[in-house]
Amino acid sequence: MHALQPPEPERAAEVRRLFGAEARSARPDLVTLCLLVGAAADATLDEAGMDAAQIELDRLAGQMPFAPGGPRSWAAALADHLGGRHGFHGCGADYRHLESSLLHEVLRRRRGLPILLSVVWMEVARRAGGPVYGVALPGHFVVGFGPPDDQVLADPFDGGRALTGGDAELLVAGATGAPLDPSMLAPADPLDVVERILNNIRAWAAARPERSDVALWAVELSLSLPSHPARLRYERARLLVQRGDFLGGAAEFDAYAEVVSAVDPEAAERLRGQAGAARARLN
Repeated sequence: MHALQPPEPERAAEVRRLFGAEARSARPDLVTLCLLVGAAADATLDEAGMDAAQIELDRLAGQMPFAPGGPRSWAAALADHLGGRHGFHGCGADYRHLESSLLHEVLRRRRGLPILLSVVWMEVARRAGGPVYGVALPGHFVVGFGPPDDQVLADPFDGGRALTGGDAELLVAGATGAPLDPSMLAPADPLDVVERILNNIRAWAAARPERSDVALWAVELSLSLPSHPARLRYERARLLVQRGDFLGGAAEFDAYAEVVSAVDPEAAERLRGQAGAARARLN
């Protein structure tokens, strides 16, 4: 497995611009956003590579049986096609690899995290005319087929295995210790899916301090989403200082201090102190 390296600064800035434009469009395209996340991670993923990923999804959709039937038939057809014939699935080891969060790598390796495998399921089914959507269960992303009163859930991480109501309850209880709430079964918005992917990448990088480069571009893409936590500004400032960009980090600390000053003046002063400390490291 090759070590992924982000692109040069000019290309990275272009990827962020394209990502922000797509995220703020009237109908953000999930695959485009996922591939731009891939381009931020992998300098080898250019426009031709992104087109190839789209073509692969088209190819997989073109091999689907025509109109399998109701939700259960669609779930079974996708499991047979993607999980069986093409071998898409996941395992515990996939959580250790950044590639498991990148759509172009998941299409190549046939392995990935639950949410990326779910993107493959959703996009192949959507292109084939299936009634599919993502379901963002706490701790484990799955796909849903059909309307709420006839919903079928499937787990792409387990090759597309159909889930019973008890299975979903166990997944939620294992992740949160709380019971399954019906609101958890609602279709996930594309931007929520991408935000969760970026959160996974940031968590991966947080466990690997030597990959602060990954943490930084993931934070910067998250800041490009129309809605994001203001505290990401603090995270970006901290990462810039960690990577030796003391002036950039100081400016970001100051900018975040302005955001929080109206509600927490003491926190704002602490942030300005961190900005001063960052500038002092230039001496």
